Amino acid sequence: MSHTNNNVSGVDNTFRRKFDREEYLERARERERQEAEARSKPKAKGPPVQRQPLKHRDYIVDLESRLGKTQVVTPVAPLSQQAGYFCSVCQCVVKDSATYLDHINGKKHQRALGMSMRVERASVKQKRKKESDSVKKGKKEKKEKAAVEETEIDPDVAAMMGFGGFRSS
Repeated sequence: MSHTNNNVSGVDNTFRRKFDREEYLERARERERQEAEARSKPKAKGPPVQRQPLKHRDYIVDLESRLGKTQVVTPVAPLSQQAGYFCSVCQCVVKDSATYLDHINGKKHQRALGMSMRVERASVKQKRKKESDSVKKGKKEKKEKAAVEETEIDPDVAAMMGFGGFRSS
């Protein structure tokens, strides 16, 4: 019966990883030196980017132009001709109208247009002007509606139906 020696010299049979402490200490010191240098150097920042506040869209979003149409989808087609809605500002394609609306109202798209996600505060003068415009618009709509109602009723038909007696003379 031969007896095997488990303690053969030069063979690591502990199956545990051994770390060189000096090497890792040196790495830590080097990293601390680099961080200290980075803190001491002034950061080279450019001027802050001025973005416009959000504003109303000046174009109509076309969601119905491709409704009910069939399209052949090929893997080699350019982005603008792929299936879905193409955003020329961000150079991306989204697959449905809801996602497209979320995209064009989202932060990434608005930043690409040069807008911040903040809304410009209205002054008192602007608020009063808007209120007076809405009051004028409401009065104008009421007058137009009344004029349309008066012209819609044919006097012969009204007399035949018995509506002729309701008007005051």
